[in-house]
Amino acid sequence: MRNALLIACAGLALSIPARADRLPVPADAPPSFKAECGSCHLPFPPALLTAPDWKRVMAKLDRHYGDNATLDEKTRREIEDFLLRHAATKSRMAGAGDPPRLTQTAWFRREHRKVPDPLWRDARVKGAANCAACHGRAEQGSFRGRELALPELRKRERD
Repeated sequence: MRNALLIACAGLALSIPARADRLPVPADAPPSFKAECGSCHLPFPPALLTAPDWKRVMAKLDRHYGDNATLDEKTRREIEDFLLRHAATKSRMAGAGDPPRLTQTAWFRREHRKVPDPLWRDARVKGAANCAACHGRAEQGSFRGRELALPELRKRERD
């Protein structure tokens, strides 16, 4: 009976999704992921989008959010396989648009609903996808509210 209870508790613990405020890039990330994706932006944790979204992103690297991020086929496949292996399974992490945007997921919009529009346009932030502008430990996968450092808006921008 005791073993059955322990097994049931362990199963429950494993079925609870990781907290979205702690999303480190998995340890099995290929070096190409950080080198290629991280050369232009934060290498986003794969759990920020669903597998179908990552497939759509990786299928259009020649038009990657306004840039050409084309990769050789081996590297592209290596990064895509990694992203799909660790993608979100919850529909709240499904992006919107073509290509899908993590800033349009239900989770992101709920978590950032109180962020004023002028902050997204601030030159120090440059948009909602620049996580590191406010989340100083974003590269380590930490998006905790208590670690936030929001750029101070000038009075005119707040009004």
